[in-house]
Amino acid sequence: MQIKSAEFIMSNSDVAKCPKDRFPEYAFIGRSNVGKSSLINMLMQRKNLAKTSGRPGKTQLINHFLVNKNWYLVDLPGYGYARVSKSAKKTFQKFITDYFNKREQMVLAFVLVDCRHEPQPIDLEFMQWMGENQVPFSIVFTKADKLKPNALLRNIEAYAQKMLETWEEMPSYFVTSASSSEGRDELLQYIDSVNQDLNAS
Repeated sequence: MQIKSAEFIMSNSDVAKCPKDRFPEYAFIGRSNVGKSSLINMLMQRKNLAKTSGRPGKTQLINHFLVNKNWYLVDLPGYGYARVSKSAKKTFQKFITDYFNKREQMVLAFVLVDCRHEPQPIDLEFMQWMGENQVPFSIVFTKADKLKPNALLRNIEAYAQKMLETWEEMPSYFVTSASSSEGRDELLQYIDSVNQDLNAS
C-alpha cells in the first residue's frame, strides 16, 4: 500500500463524537513508552503526524487520522505508567474500553509491545481483556533495531510461550523499527488486505 495522504481529523474523549463516516478504523495502542508515535510517523512517512514526546503518556485522547481518504488510523492513549492523576487515568481508561466496546468501525487493533523486555504482566493483561471482549488484534513488536536477531527471537518466543498458556494460538504479529522502517511494508500490506476483504464482503 502506498500512503498518498494522511491527515489529522480530530481528537476527543467521547466515542459518540468520533467521525460519523463508515471508513474502517485500525487502532494503535500500547504502554505509554512503547514508541507508538514514532511507529505511526514511520508508517505514514511523516515526521510529526503523531506528536512524539520525551514524557510517556502524552496521548490522552482518541486521535483520528484519515489515510488515503479511505481508512482511519486511530491513535489511542497508552495504558499504564502515564504520569497523570488516578482520576485522569480512570477517565481515559474508560474511553479506551468504550472505544473498543462501542466503535463499530474499529476492525482491528494493533497492540504495541517493546521487544526489548520479557513478557510484561500489563501487556498480557490488556491482551487478555481484548480476547475476553472479542476485540480482534495483532501484536506489533517495536524497537527491533535495539536488539541482536537472536535476542529478538528469544523475546518473541517468550511471549508466544506465555500467551499459549491461556490462548489457543498466538495472534498474528509484526516486528518493527521506527528508525529503520523494518516491518512497514508488512504492516501496511496487512491493513490493505483487510480493507480489500471488507470491500469484497
